[in-house]
Amino acid sequence: MSKTILSGRAVTKKFRGLTAIEDVEFDIPEGAIYGLIGPNGAGKSTLFNLITGYYALTSGEIRFFDRDLASLPTYRRNQAGIARAFQISKPFPALTVRENVRVGAMFGKPERTNFDIVTDEALSIAGITELADRTAEGLTVGALRKLEIARAVATRPKLLLADEPCAGLNPTETEEMVQCLRNVRERGTTVWLVEHDMRAVTSICDRIIVIDAGRKIAEGTPREVVNNPKVIAAYLGTPVEDGN
Repeated sequence: MSKTILSGRAVTKKFRGLTAIEDVEFDIPEGAIYGLIGPNGAGKSTLFNLITGYYALTSGEIRFFDRDLASLPTYRRNQAGIARAFQISKPFPALTVRENVRVGAMFGKPERTNFDIVTDEALSIAGITELADRTAEGLTVGALRKLEIARAVATRPKLLLADEPCAGLNPTETEEMVQCLRNVRERGTTVWLVEHDMRAVTSICDRIIVIDAGRKIAEGTPREVVNNPKVIAAYLGTPVEDGN
């Protein structure tokens, strides 16, 4: 049985009178690809912000390899092995793709390493080696998403949090991103992604966690989740019957 890489117990976040996340629990096994789905405003990004340290917990506990994350600032969480790829990529536009990824390699774990080797590996994993010498400015949306993954992978994480990596991509680009995330897992990195493209989610994820209005309402395999009445009612929707 795979050991747990990330766990949460009674994870709660309140913004004054608003409860954004309430008593959410999770156990992410090492080497898995997990999904996190739910309606807009369900609290998905808030949960990722709690894991990466952008927000402080109101109550509860998050542990990474059984280490309590509460006292660690964001950059220390990255150096401990947690990386995040954002939906909206904000690279250094005047730098080349390779230079952007190298920044990630230099920011990662503090031990001495060969940054060029790490950079080339991240470019290969993301499938953008042929774009290495182009400036980031003017890249397509699909290429920018891959660059975002590559920059995160270059920090040598044990866990990658990917925030809607397929949003706005066409079917071909979505297939390429799914393969990119598989490549990330194959190099030994656990992946947890937020995504609304259910075809992509069900094709790649081992298990899926569903939250609605800040609370966890389901967890299971893709088949179990898409057939769960609570998930259908809260997120997937029921088919419209033909009255003719």
